[in-house]
Amino acid sequence: MDRYEHRKSQVLLKITAADGKPLKNVEITVRQTKHKFLFGCAEFSIVPFVNGEFSGGLREKTEMAFEKFVGLFNFATLPFYWGRFEPVRGKPDTQRLKKAAEWLKNGGFVLKGHPLCWHTVTADWLLELTNDQILEAQLMRIKREASDFAGLIDMWDVINEVVIMPNFNKYDNGITRICRQYGRIGLVKMVFDAAREANPKSILLINDYVVSDAYEILIEALLDAGVKIDAIGIQSHMHQGFWGVEKTQEVLERFSRFGLPLHFTEVTLISGKLMPPHIKDLNDYKPESWPSTPEGEERQAMEAKLFYKMLFAHPLVEAITWWNFIDTFAWLGAPAGFITKDGRVKPIYSTLYQLIKKEWWTDTQRLITDENGTVKVSGFMGEYEVVCKDKKANFVLDRANKVVEITL
Repeated sequence: MDRYEHRKSQVLLKITAADGKPLKNVEITVRQTKHKFLFGCAEFSIVPFVNGEFSGGLREKTEMAFEKFVGLFNFATLPFYWGRFEPVRGKPDTQRLKKAAEWLKNGGFVLKGHPLCWHTVTADWLLELTNDQILEAQLMRIKREASDFAGLIDMWDVINEVVIMPNFNKYDNGITRICRQYGRIGLVKMVFDAAREANPKSILLINDYVVSDAYEILIEALLDAGVKIDAIGIQSHMHQGFWGVEKTQEVLERFSRFGLPLHFTEVTLISGKLMPPHIKDLNDYKPESWPSTPEGEERQAMEAKLFYKMLFAHPLVEAITWWNFIDTFAWLGAPAGFITKDGRVKPIYSTLYQLIKKEWWTDTQRLITDENGTVKVSGFMGEYEVVCKDKKANFVLDRANKVVEITL
């Protein structure tokens, strides 16, 4: 049995000439141009790069890295951390983010914004407000971003790490204050409603690193309360070691019970020394240096391959996002990227390229239409191009499309 059969489909192409007559017994070439599955990555240095803020050697290194980035992925996450996006009230960083979003969109990427509501890296000026004012500012912020970026970004991590949000005590912040007052369910419902109102076409996620039953219980309560969650976001920062087959399968099984799409939103595997297991909060680990090592890079590639194969084989998983692409800008300074600080490409890149663009990619097909100008095309779901002599057209191979009519 093909463990990836659910990723494939078949379509009947009906090809006609401009005059409406079928193109009988002609040779066509069909090639895949894009996956339906979202193979993604977060690399927030895209924003300063696209806005021309890098120069010299850094510019050159980053340019080469992003050529690799574009060559592998079709999905990207952009940063909307409130404290950085709007450090001064009323002065959001909209134009810089829009420029980055447009650059990626023009490259064929599906985009997601992360996050609209989170108690960490939130705006400090919220602390000057009452709880009612904080809530109003939060909801207005969500409506502004979801509306301003509609058509560019139509997918959002609406609220991040809400399981611990009311109990967060590392420092005071406005979002924990309102979560304590209105409760997890009350706050989640309000922020989802605001995002949905601003862009009814958007895909809205809840996202968390907690993969215990506490997250399950919360999701169940939210669904019971009528919150429309489009996809469940699951973080998997494996700085302390690979989850392994058993834990990965167990997480997939538990969160599949909701029947909702699963997005693995923040995947990290280290190519250097692993973070010690006694560290409770990953942010507390601050080594003087954290280099990538040859043995670590081989381990990273091997574990990433296994993890991706398990996720791609599961019918409810629709997206995988790596966190981050370049070690120079990596979260916590960890050697978790595909590119080392000195610009060297790690083995993980070729390993995942072999999966995404070779093993899980439909080979170019040369086919002959029949007497009715029709031909069957099968392959991995996604976007395709059909060529006949000097004429080209595009179509989508999906479960919904059984027959596609094309004029060449």
